[in-house]
Amino acid sequence: MRVTIIGTGYVGLVSGACLAQVGNQVLCIDVDAAKVERLRAGEIPIHEPDLPEIVRSGIAGGRLRFSTDIAEGVAHGEFLFIAVGTPPDEDGSADLRYVLGVAADIGKHLQEPRIIVNKSTVPVGTAQKVRATIQAELDRRGVRCDFAVVSNPEFLKEGAAVGDFMKPDRIIVGTDNENAAQRMRDLYAPFNRNHDRLILMDLPSAELTKYAANVLLATKISFMNELSGLAEKLGADIEKVRIGIGSDPRIGFDFIYPGCGYGGSCFPKDVRALEHTARELGFDAPLIRAVETVNNAQKRVLERKLVEELGEDLDGKCIAIWGLAFKPNTDDMREAPSRTLIDGLRRRGATIQAFDPVAMDEAARIYGNATDLRLCADPYDACTGADALVICTEWQIFRSPDFAQLRHLLRNPLIIDGRNLYEPRLPRSAGLRYRAIGRP
Repeated sequence: MRVTIIGTGYVGLVSGACLAQVGNQVLCIDVDAAKVERLRAGEIPIHEPDLPEIVRSGIAGGRLRFSTDIAEGVAHGEFLFIAVGTPPDEDGSADLRYVLGVAADIGKHLQEPRIIVNKSTVPVGTAQKVRATIQAELDRRGVRCDFAVVSNPEFLKEGAAVGDFMKPDRIIVGTDNENAAQRMRDLYAPFNRNHDRLILMDLPSAELTKYAANVLLATKISFMNELSGLAEKLGADIEKVRIGIGSDPRIGFDFIYPGCGYGGSCFPKDVRALEHTARELGFDAPLIRAVETVNNAQKRVLERKLVEELGEDLDGKCIAIWGLAFKPNTDDMREAPSRTLIDGLRRRGATIQAFDPVAMDEAARIYGNATDLRLCADPYDACTGADALVICTEWQIFRSPDFAQLRHLLRNPLIIDGRNLYEPRLPRSAGLRYRAIGRP
């Protein structure tokens, strides 16, 4: 099938590469000419396991192409996927200017029937706005052309996106057009062979499903983080509590790991956007509001624990940080807990020595030539002469360190573990003071 993906960010590039991998003819469109040239050369602008290999395979096989020409894109694809960003506006709402801008461009060039697929995460009602925008451009041109608008939200985890697309647990398709529904079923057939994972529904339900999924997962995280604070007051071990409640199949173990808060491009934005939608409709949503409130407080827990150990004034103190990305297997630092910690430490006068396996370039881009932040060559280099080690991201490389070496390198033998990576007796037996989240 012929598919056009408009937007080569995280969602667009993964979707395009995976659709090309099963034999479709995919054309990816982006307004950034320099980015398009890099992609044509097989250079991948994001860190995502397995993505470079399938992009290069698609290019070499002639199934995957890149262009800046939106007219070419509209002419190429039976399916026109909109996969541009929806950044949060100041009031927390999703900014639809890019989505509706693409819709207008489609309307300016549409000549034959097409299926317009909203892949971007958008508020309920966006499909109708996309439809109206395209139709307004057609009316302005005096052109009559059939088209359908479909909601097909993505459920891709950063760090596992290729696997999520190739072997989805569900494929949500929202449409009021029977032909579009069947063609979407045909498009996704290669990913739907073992058993039927495609779930058809109306447009508003499909749009709400994406937000509901992310906000529910964020709610589980915030609940466990709030419970971890209570566990500390009670002298309970939140890790034992986690195992106790996760063993109940109605609850399960996913997304109940206590830590230093969630971040990234999805959960924070989607929680705010859903709360904004409720507010706009005059619907009180205290639980959704609380999810973000708890998360914002949890992101400050690591700084609070450091202050309890080292005092309010951190001027002259050096803090080592392991992990800068908001989660493992990505270089994404958007709204990462590490950034909250770094900002707080810098305000208090501390200097920082940080290491992350893949996010160092991103950190350098964010912080530039900051003199109070040194990006280090390896985890142990970051700890040399530091007054504490703080762990912000649960990378595999951090899971089994040489505690004796850490005791030797640290000027002050203190570990603040924001991801509960270690059994407390292990660092303590090496002479380290060890503080975790919700653990005695």
